[in-house]
Formats: sequence, C-alpha cells, structure tokens
Amino acid sequence: MDFSKIVGAINGINEISTLCKMVKDIIKSCWSGIREQELQDKVMKLENDLERLRDILPAMYNLIDRAEWTIHRDHVPELLLKLKDAVYDAEDLLDELKWHELKVAMEDSANKSPLIDFLDSVIQGSFNKVSGTYEKLNNVSSLLEKMGLHEVTQHFDKSFRPETTSFLTETEMFGRDNELEQVMQSLGVPAKGSRVLSKRKKPSSAINALPSTSKTKQHNGTQMSDESGITCIPVLPIYGIGGVGKTTLAQHICHDSRVMSHFDPIIWICVSDDFDVKRLTKEAIQSCSTKEADNLDYLQRALSEEVMNKRLLIILDDMWGDVLRESGHCWKRFCAPLTNALQGSMMLVTTRSPDVAREVQTMEPIRLEGLQDDVFWDFFKLCAFGSKNSENYPELVHIGKSIVQKLKGVPLAAKTLGRLLRTSLDTEYWNRILKSELWELKQNNTEILPALRLSYLYLPSHLKRCFSFCAVYPKDHKFEEDNLAEIWIAEGFVQPEGNTPILDTGKQYFEDLVNRSFFQSVGGNKYVIHDLLHDMAQLVSKDDCFILKDKDDFEKVPQSVRHLFVLPSIAFDCTQLLSLCKHTKLRTLLCYRSLRKQSLASVMDHWCSKLQHMRVVLCAHTKELPKSIGKLKHLRYLEISGACPFKSLPSELCHLHNLQIFSARKCKLESLPGDFSKLCNLQRFESCGFNCLPNGESHFDASTGQGVGLTLMKNVNQICGGVTINNLDAISKDIAAESAIKNKKNLDRLNLKWSSVRSQDHNDIEVLQVLIPPTSLKCLTLNGYLGQSLPNWFHPHNLPSLKSLDCSTTTFASLTSLEICGCEKLTSIDDLVTPEYLPAIEKIDVSSCVKLSSLPGERFGNFSALKHLEIFNCGKLKWKGLVLPSTLQSLCLSNCGDISPWVPSCLENLASLVRLVINSCQHVQYIPSSLWSSNLSSLQDLRIFNCGDLVSIGGADAIVKINKVKIEYCPKLQEIEQPMSRGGL
Repeated sequence: MDFSKIVGAINGINEISTLCKMVKDIIKSCWSGIREQELQDKVMKLENDLERLRDILPAMYNLIDRAEWTIHRDHVPELLLKLKDAVYDAEDLLDELKWHELKVAMEDSANKSPLIDFLDSVIQGSFNKVSGTYEKLNNVSSLLEKMGLHEVTQHFDKSFRPETTSFLTETEMFGRDNELEQVMQSLGVPAKGSRVLSKRKKPSSAINALPSTSKTKQHNGTQMSDESGITCIPVLPIYGIGGVGKTTLAQHICHDSRVMSHFDPIIWICVSDDFDVKRLTKEAIQSCSTKEADNLDYLQRALSEEVMNKRLLIILDDMWGDVLRESGHCWKRFCAPLTNALQGSMMLVTTRSPDVAREVQTMEPIRLEGLQDDVFWDFFKLCAFGSKNSENYPELVHIGKSIVQKLKGVPLAAKTLGRLLRTSLDTEYWNRILKSELWELKQNNTEILPALRLSYLYLPSHLKRCFSFCAVYPKDHKFEEDNLAEIWIAEGFVQPEGNTPILDTGKQYFEDLVNRSFFQSVGGNKYVIHDLLHDMAQLVSKDDCFILKDKDDFEKVPQSVRHLFVLPSIAFDCTQLLSLCKHTKLRTLLCYRSLRKQSLASVMDHWCSKLQHMRVVLCAHTKELPKSIGKLKHLRYLEISGACPFKSLPSELCHLHNLQIFSARKCKLESLPGDFSKLCNLQRFESCGFNCLPNGESHFDASTGQGVGLTLMKNVNQICGGVTINNLDAISKDIAAESAIKNKKNLDRLNLKWSSVRSQDHNDIEVLQVLIPPTSLKCLTLNGYLGQSLPNWFHPHNLPSLKSLDCSTTTFASLTSLEICGCEKLTSIDDLVTPEYLPAIEKIDVSSCVKLSSLPGERFGNFSALKHLEIFNCGKLKWKGLVLPSTLQSLCLSNCGDISPWVPSCLENLASLVRLVINSCQHVQYIPSSLWSSNLSSLQDLRIFNCGDLVSIGGADAIVKINKVKIEYCPKLQEIEQPMSRGGL
C-alpha cells in the first residue's frame, strides 16, 4: 500500500541541519568551555534522534495499517493504541520543529531570540522527548512484529467474511419484491405465464470471442453486432452498503423457478477481496464439470467449452475494488472465456462499491437501499421476538420502534440488535440498549459493525484517517466539502501532490469518499454520513474521538483522546469545561457550547494555555481571544462561529506561524495586529465585511462598514494573489489610503471598481491617487473609473512587472496624452486603447515594450482627435491592421514589427501630417511618388532609416518639396544617393 499521502509529518526533517547549525553558532558565540560542549552535544543528539524518527515513521504508518487488519487478535488493540499514541507524539514533535523554523524565518536575521527559544526547547522543553518517543515506537513495533504482523496480508479474515453460496440462508425475503422484479426484467427472464425459451440455440448465435469489426447496437444491455453476434456478456451490478441484503437477494434470484428454467448453467462464485482470475476460473469450471488444472490458459479454454452454446447466468457475489487493479485487465481476463456463451447470457455482480459497479456495468446498476419502515418493523420483530407477533410486549414494542429508527432499514443491523434483545425481554435491558451507542455493544464478527468495518479496512490509508476523524462529529452533522477539506489539511491528513493546490487534493479525498458511499448528498452542497457508517467510524476511532453530550460524559473521555466535540449544552459548567485541560494531547476541540457568560470567560484562556497541541479549534462564542492563543504553535484552523463583542485581535495571534484558516465571519473586527504578515501560512481570513485569501482572489467591499475591509487590509501584507476592491466611490481618499496596497510586495493582480450608480461629484482621481500598487503588480484593471486623468504613479518605472492593463467601462474623458514606455513585460494594451475609453486622446506614445505583441492598429482611425502617434522599439508586435486618422500630424514607426501589408495604404488621406519617421521597418518595399503630393501635401519633415527591403519611394523628385529630409542605411534604395540630408538634418 502506498503511504506517501500520510507521511507528510516527516517531510521537513532534513531542514533540521540548517536550524541546528544556526543554534550551534549561537552557542559558540554565547558560551565556552564545558558548558559550550554540553550544549553542542545536546543539539547534535537532537539531530541524530530526529534522523532516527525520520527513518522509522514510514514503517510505523505501515504497521498501523497492518494492525488494523488484525484488530480481532488478542493484545493487538492495546498495542495498536500505544503505537498510534507514539506516532502522534512523534508528529507533534516534528510539527513543533517546523514552527521553530518558521519563527526563525519570520524574525529579523539579527534577532537571536528565536534561536535561543529553540535552544531552551532542546535543553528542557519538548525536544528532550525525542529519544523517548523513538524508543517507545521501537518497543511497541517490536512487540507487534513478534506477533507476526510483518507477515500480514491485507485480506479479510474468514471469521469476518465467511464464504457465501447460492443456497438460501434466509428462506423468507422481506420487502424486496420490486427489486426482485427489476432484476428479473434486466436479466431478460420471461414474465410469469410467458413461454419459456430454449436454453440452447444453434452455435451460430454464440457470443463472439473477439470484438466484431462491424457496427454494434444495444439490446437489453447486450452488445450485438449487425450480424446478431454478441461482443461481451452483459453485467448487471447490485450495490449498497454492507448488510443491506445484496447476497440474500442474489440467492433468491438463483432459486427463482423462472431463472432456473431460463438459464443453464447457473454459476455462483464468492469473490470477496481476492479477485484471483485463476481461482475464480477454477470455481466457475467446478460449478459445471469435474475438470481440474492449474494452468490459466487451459482453465480458460475449459471454461469456454463448458459455457459454449449455453445461456449462462453467473453470479459474482461480494466483489471489491481489487477487481479494478491492473487498469481493469484482471476483469477483462476473467470475462474473456465467457464470450462463448449464447446470446441472452448474463452476469450478476453484488458489491458495496459504487466505483466497482460503475466500472463493470454494461447496464444501469441497481442500488439496494434500506427496507421500508413497515416491512423493516416486521423483520425486526421476527429477529427480536422470534415471530412477527409482539402483542404480549407492548412496552418493548414502544422501545423497539425507537431502536428501529437508528438502524435505517438495514437487515443485518436488525439481526444484530435482535440477537442482543432476544436474550432478555426486559424493559430495563431494552432501554439500556436503546440509550447505548451501537458501537458500544459487543458484536460477533459477522454482525453489522464488524461487517461495515470491512469497508473501512479497504480504504487507502490516507482516506482512513480522513473518514475515521469524522467520528468526532455527531450523527446527522451536515458536512460541506470545502470546510471539511480545510480541516483535514489542518489536521495533517492531506499532503501536497505536485503543483495541485492542496485544497483541491483535500476535496478530491472527499469526492473519493463520496464515490465510495461514505458520504451521502442531502442537497445544497451538504453531505451526511449514514448512521450505521457513523457508528462504524466511532468504533474504529473510539480511542481518538469523543463527543460530549451530557455532564456524565466528562468522566468517559478516553485518556488517549485527540479530537473532541462539545455539544451546545447549557448544562456544562466552568469546572467541567476546565477539566478538559488534563487532555494535553488534544488536537481538535470543536466547542459549540457558548462561552459568552462571564462565569466561562476564563475557559478559553485555560484551554489555550494547557492544550498546546491543538491544530483545530472551533468556538461558538467567546468574549475575547486570550493572549494565550499565541501558545498554540500547532494551530492551523481557528473558527469563531458566533457574533462576538471583540473588535481587535491580540498581537500574540501573530505567533501562530502555522495558522492557515481564521474564520470569524460574524465578528466585526476594526483592526488587525501590526505583525499580521508573520502569519506566513495563512490561506483564508474572514470577519464581518472582510474576506481575504492571501494566495487566491480576495474581494473587499468598500461600501461595507465605512470601508472597514480596507482598514483591516493595512497589515495583511502577505497577499500574493489578487485583490478586488468594489464600490470605491463609497469611501474617501483617507480610508482608501488605509489599505496600504503598496506594502503588499507580492501582489499579482489588482482590480479596482467604481459603482455605476453614484454621485457625479465624487472625485475618483483622489481615491485612485492613494491606491498605489507595488512594483510586483502584473495585472491592473480599472472598472467604472470616471477620473479626468491618470494618477501620478501610473508610470512605467512604478509598474515594471505589468503584463496586462484593462480599463473596462472606464472613460478618460479629459485624457489627451498616453505614454507607455519601458514596460518590458507588457504583452497587450488592446483593452485600454479604444476610442470609448480615450475619446479626447491627442498623443499616443508606446516605446520599448519589448514583449508587446498586440496593438489595435485598426482602431487608430477612429481616434478623431489623435495628432501624434509614435510606436518605437516594440519588435514583437503582430499587427492585425493599421488605419490612421486624417487628424494625425506626427507619425513615427520604428522597429515595430512587420507593417508592410499596410504600407503605403495607411499613409493615404493624411493631409494634416507634418512629420513622418519610418525606421527599421523590414519588408516595406514601395512608396509611390503620387503619395507625397496628393496624400501627404502638408509633410515638412521626412526621415527614413534602416529599411533594408525598401526599393523605391518614387525617386528624388517626388520628395523635392519636403523641407527637411534625411534618408540613410537603405541599401536597396538605389534611386537616391545616400545618405540624403537637407533642411539642417
């Protein structure tokens, strides 16, 4: 099994050498003699111990997985608990190391205090436990391996998953008449009373062994060629959660007289989690004959002969995901011999996995749900009372109906509880069962939770951690994909995969569990866990996760608990809540009990002081965030779900270098700490009117709370994605200046928007003037800006990284001059250079934009006021056209790409042109003599340089009336002696 997705905790160990080297230098500068040597030895020992942890941890994750497969063995549960505890301790130590690395990185290089703090941790803090943690891991793993766990194969124990057969284990089937008829119809079995077809036909109608090259068509899920041959055996999957009755339904199908008359042979194979093609083929042959062999080729030929010219029904019961290994080739190998059967042959598959059903189906799968309430109650009575008659036990009937609601119509669950209840038809005993959690009740290996646990065991290791964690939430909790993925990431369950954003990876984990039916959609992007699967999750997580429902539960919290959920019970008092401080290894605290009252004011402070390994904290309501919040070095997710009175955050919050998510969407914050940018891992920060995604797209509404979002933005300097500010017309320049945009040194994109419905006397230019972007900016958008000019900062040397400029719905009504010079990364200004945005433009100068590839030359003719146009040193331009206005007085085209398709046509009708410069314009060959006199009648200054392909301009006489002329470095222009110069040029 691949453990790469759960070993993220050890990824940073190699960086310890850098940190230790810095500490050693501190020791050398501050101490000498024996004391120096002692400290150097401690640091060296820490390095060695961490390397040992690095080497052993991957094997420990592997061992945990193997131990879970053998949890039914004596002593394994106790040793597994100790192993997990030691692994969690190791993860916490390594995580604290990363925090120290981040702290050093965030502080000034001259500041030695972070290194001193780390040294203190090495000497007398957490890191003196590294050696002991390693020894604990080594000892426990040795005990487990002595029990043979290193040889464990990850397959189901037969005591949990006995082999099934086609013989009826339940003589009566409850509430499945509709499903039975649906299957019959899909199998093509004649309806009751219909004429039974012969089970044998002529050989010509047998299924083709190889796919036909002719076109195929579908009939009843069967693929047939135009010649009536069939290319593959149709497959009908039946899927649903464990214990819902898939095998029972399949058995009753086998014994239905219509099926027995329609198919021959009927082959039953119990697949389980070992899809071995050779084994399954042997079992198929043994159902039809006495042939034996061990060679797969012989076996497949024998099976092909056995099914030839027969209408076959083969049932593959209890199929798991290993059928899909080798990209589905195992499945194809098994099916290959079956293509010799008659048309009308069918395969019926039962599986828990929707993925398996989807992959092997040739017709729409049938999903088996729980039984209807009335039918299920009859079945439950049979299990609990021994008959459907319960009139003698009216009190037990009332309790039993409450129990039935918890079982969600799953027959195996009714059998499990029925067995327990039938042992004592006593009201007190039944009430005790009712009040107990299903996972707390002792069950046999083949009963409901052990059966469902097999689905858990079959999950990849990284999905096991994610799903089992969900046991900390109460039943019927509605999950949201994004939120749960964020929490999984904070817990360390999700590891980066290449360049994929880690949140996308976390969401993929969630989708994988949805596809395996561990989560069910309830609409509105909400999901729940089936109650029985939730019970199973609580079973596998009983030592890690706990839910506090009432006062008595505080005494039941496991000593090893890592994740806690506190329900919103007003019965929980301060003393009980403070008692949680003894669970110092806690990683998750989801407290929906309000801490609003004054009597509970100290609770949050004590939790933050004592529970220093917490990674995820949710608090429904607290009067304030205590300064002790800064002690939570591991904290990655902090949510305050209610509206709380505090307006600011303690500066100690900025010590949380690991913090990824801060959510207080109902809290009206007015300021953020000055060192807020030290939250270097922050992915999302939200409060009322403020939603910031430092690595994504952050949106701020300037009209909300008098621009509080811009005020809060002041210290959020770690933004490196994009920022959009809406409704800038709603604030003054002073509030706009509070945003301090220029301090966001890594900001990529800035989108500034003004409302289209606003006061006309608002001075847009004053607001834009103070929204100075950083030099890192790559994309700038102005939307709805009505200022009459651009701000002072709108200059190439202030925007050296700018690649995109968009002024959608913006009109610069008074702008007469536009100069874009030296923007070396700019590729296009098409969105800016339009007559709609620049109606009064008189001068356009674009120069030294070496990556500029697009310029709307075809639009220039629509600029009715344009007098001066210069395009200089923009050699990568690819022109789509060049049309110039008759108002133009000065034109300079110099090293600006290939303009030859539009020369000389672009020079026509320029009667106002006084000055023309053409420089380094390759491929331009001819300018006719008539152009100078008829179209350029006002021209007084002509300069042509470095035009290597220019052959003719109409001769020297054609330009004789032009006062100032300079022509040189045009080698093919033989009609003029060069250099040619007059008029003082």
